[in-house]
Amino acid sequence: MGKGDRKTTRGKIYAGSYGNTRPHKVKTVVATRTVAAKPAVKKPAVRKKPA
Repeated sequence: MGKGDRKTTRGKIYAGSYGNTRPHKVKTVVATRTVAAKPAVKKPAVRKKPA
C-alpha cells in the first residue's frame, strides 16, 4: 500500500492513471435545449342561462 499500489489513490496519482479510486471530476449536465411554450388557447366563455 503506497506509491507502487495501483489500487490506491496514492498509487494512481504516482502512476498517472485514473480509475474507481481516482475518478475524474464529473461534469454537470446543463440543459441547453429549452422547451418552447405552447401558445395559450383562449377558451370561449360559457354563457349561463337566465333562471
